[in-house]
Amino acid sequence: MNQLVLSVPAISCGHCVKAIAESVGEVPGVGSVAVDFTAKTVVVTGSADPAAVRAAIAEAGYEAAE
Repeated sequence: MNQLVLSVPAISCGHCVKAIAESVGEVPGVGSVAVDFTAKTVVVTGSADPAAVRAAIAEAGYEAAE
């Protein structure tokens, strides 16, 4: 499985974590999603298209960087 690690500097609360995890979890090919509030990262495993993962994060209202 592939692993994608993205920095999301705007993660600031539990709501952010939940919103991002739910949005990214709906992307086809995502095996698992781990949103780390402290490190401000999103780690996605699976075969999902990285552009689709970034788009899902944007739909949740956040901007992702690598």
